[in-house]
Parts: sequence; structure tokens; C-alpha cells
Amino acid sequence: MTTIASGTDTLTRDALTVLQPGFPGTTAPDWLLRRLGEGLASVGLFGRNIASPEQLASLTAQLRAERDDVLVAIDEEGGDVTRLEVRTGSSFPGNHALGAVDDVSLTLEVAAELGRRLAECGVNLNWAPSADVNSNPANPVIGVRSFGADPGLVARHTAAYVTGLQSAGVAACTKHFPGHGDTAVDSHHALPRIDADPAVLTERELTPFRAAIAAGTRAVMSAHILVPALDPARPATLSPHILTTLLREELGYDGLIVTDGMEMQAVAATYGIERGSVLAVAAGADAICVGGGLADDETVRRLRDALVTAVRTGELPEQRLADAAERVRALARWTAPRRTATAGADEGTARAARGAGRPDVGLIAARRALRLTGDEVFTPLTEPPYVAALTPVANIAVGDETPWGVAAELGRLLPGTDTGSFAGADAGHAALIAAGERRIVAVVRDEHRHPWMTAALDILLAARPDTVVVEMGVPQAPPRGALHIATHGAARVCGRAAAEVIAAGPPA
Repeated sequence: MTTIASGTDTLTRDALTVLQPGFPGTTAPDWLLRRLGEGLASVGLFGRNIASPEQLASLTAQLRAERDDVLVAIDEEGGDVTRLEVRTGSSFPGNHALGAVDDVSLTLEVAAELGRRLAECGVNLNWAPSADVNSNPANPVIGVRSFGADPGLVARHTAAYVTGLQSAGVAACTKHFPGHGDTAVDSHHALPRIDADPAVLTERELTPFRAAIAAGTRAVMSAHILVPALDPARPATLSPHILTTLLREELGYDGLIVTDGMEMQAVAATYGIERGSVLAVAAGADAICVGGGLADDETVRRLRDALVTAVRTGELPEQRLADAAERVRALARWTAPRRTATAGADEGTARAARGAGRPDVGLIAARRALRLTGDEVFTPLTEPPYVAALTPVANIAVGDETPWGVAAELGRLLPGTDTGSFAGADAGHAALIAAGERRIVAVVRDEHRHPWMTAALDILLAARPDTVVVEMGVPQAPPRGALHIATHGAARVCGRAAAEVIAAGPPA
């Protein structure tokens, strides 16, 4: 049983309990351990906290030595958004690749294997899956993080993902409610707006969330988006109508509601994180996610004090805060028997207890997700090519520290493969000069969203029609090139699957 430090009153403890802060480094700082002793019940992990599975397991053990029921959360979607493999790229394709295959049993298996790996490292809450319907092709922040543009497809794969992840004892946090797919603005930078009428929202945005709730998702994450048809004044994270009336009462959801990162500009620039956190809890949120960019004791203290002050001044009902804290504790209770069932067992025994799984299921899924288009029978490359990566600015959710592309994997199959990164108006000419006489493999990411990328491909293909084109984003632009490979994501396994085709030809 966790022991709370003496002298910590119930109100202060509840205020700490609803926070999910991040922290720097690969070991827990002293201030974080102290806060766990005072009532903090959750922490959030990011790429900066992870060097290896062994180090992560040691870190989570350090946290649990201070508080045995701590919720350890992570933003591990697989695919483009990975924290567990932030320095190498993910062993699992993301949602868009799984949606392209459209085999719910495969999605469940991928999620279960990912969950097993998280559980073995001591993580018990995953801020995934994304249940957003990617109905706007210009969306700069969702894209391949979505299973697709069809609500029914997204719904069935969301449910399968939730089931698979939670079968491993890791709570799913389905996001971003009420749906972030029809936006053209990244909420990390500004407040997106969805101008759909209620009927469209019901049939499109809400369908996957209904499926997630039916599948038993233990948590739901709110979106920092303005949906005037639901609330013309406040973004979803701060809206009582969206979080309480719609999600709780109309959809019948009774699990944990987690906010998206409160330091994101969609909320922070208008309300500030303290005021925003108070409004979010008052609206119905139970856990305040903060720490993607703010990760220190001062932030935790400020948020704790803001919540306590709001209760004492009557702005935030004390019972609302108490209910939120109890939902956090309830989720911790749900995870406890699943975590301790294999505690102390060796790795093989622990894996057997959770189900054997297929460690290579991610690569299997990535291979199945490939879509190949060409005007003639493609002859595999036998000489090392030049890989021209036409590289857009990565969105913050993905980050720019995770490698992507096909060069590394192609270099293993065709030693001597060289690569360069190009962007902007002169990208095509620069890539031609760099390639010289070598065969070109042009790698793009969401060509349809970047006119400069289309112009660069025009130049490359006019000069070198035997160029192979690999699209590692959402394939919206017309396929072209001697061979066009759509991977439906930029995970490491997606790059490997594409490289196998380039070097060995399409599978039989």
C-alpha cells in the first residue's frame, strides 16, 4: 500500500493526483520522487527519458519503489510516433498502415505485442490509439497517425487496438476526443477549428469513440480543438458540454479523461496552463497531461496550487476534484493485478503468462501494407542507389529525432547506398547533382501537402524516368516513377519493407 507523506492534506493530495507531469533525464529526479510521496500518482514519459528497454525498466522500478501504484504513461503510437524506439524508429507500423491492410485481427495482434513490450518495461498507460478520422487530407498533425478516412474502418481498428493493448495489461487512452481529423492547423501551434454540423460529427468523428468505449477503453484523451457545433466558446479540453454532457452522459463513458498536453499553444497561448488546467478539471477532465515541454518541479507546484486555490475560492467544486483524483486511483487499481501477475518472473515466463505473440508481427504488417504501382515489370536494383529524401518539417508529435526513410535499410541490402536530405525550391536540381550517375530512389512524405516536393519530383522524373518513388506519408498524389511504393507510414519497419522490394523485387 502506498504511503502518503504526513502533513499532506486531502485537497493538496487530490490536486497532485490529477497531474501527469513529465521530467528530464533517464532517471527520476529527486523532486519527482518527493512529489510521488506527497500524492502525485502519474508520470508521463517521452523520448528524452528512454535509452533502452533495460534502462526504461530500471526507471519504472525506481518510480515504483517510491509509489507502487504509480501510473507510468507514454505516447507510444507505434509508426511515426514512437518513444520506446525514438532513436532507431519503430518496430511497428502505425495506424495508417494497419488501416491499409484492414485486417482487425492483425491490428489486435500488433497492439498486443506493443503492449507486451511496454508492460515488460513497466509502462501501464499508453496515450494511444488515435481514433481520429483523417477526413481532411491537408491535416498537418494527424495524417498517418489515423487508421484512415472512413469512419467505419477507423472504428473497427480502434476497437481492435484497444482490445489488443489492454490484453497486455496496458491501459489504452483513445484520442483525440471529439476527433482531430478534420483540421488544417496543428494544435501544438494554434487552436484548430472544425466547422462540421452535428449530424456529420455524430456519424464521422464520434463513431470511432463509440467503438472504443464499447471495447472498454480505460482512458480517453481530449483534443485542443474548437468545435462550434458543440461549444462555440471553448475548446474541447475546457468544455463542460463536450467532456461531461457529450462524452460522459450521452456516450456513457465512465473511465479516465486525460487532457492533451496543456503546454500546447492551442490552450497555453490563450488561457495559460494554470487557468487552463482549472477549467479542464471543472469541465470534466480527470488528469492533466503536462510535460512535453514543461518538465520541472516548479510547473507541478504551480498547477497544484492553481487547483487548490480554485477549490478554496469556489471556482472549482471540491467534489469535482475529488472525483477526478478517484478516477486516477481507480485506473491504477485496474493496472495493479495485471502488472503484478508476472512480477518477479523471468522474461520468458512473463511473456508466456501474457501470451506468446509474434515478435516480428510489426514487420509482417508493414510488408502487407505496401502498395506498389509501376508502368512495367520492375527489375530489382543490383547496384547501390542514391536515396534522395525530400524532407518536410516534422510535426511536434512525431519529432525530428526519430530517423525515417529507406536509406539505412537499403544500405544493409545494397552496401554503398548513399543518401542526402533536400527541401525547398531547389530540392530537385540539388538531388540530381548529388546523385550523379547513380540510380535515384526519391523518398517523400505527404507529397500532396508540399508543392515544392511535387516540383522536385517533376524535375527528378523528367531527367531520370527510372527513379523509384517511395511515399511514406498519406498517399494522395498520383503514383509515378518506374516503381511507386506507398508504405502508409515512416516507421523503421515500413522502410525495411520498401527496401526489400527495391533490392529483391515484389514478393511472390
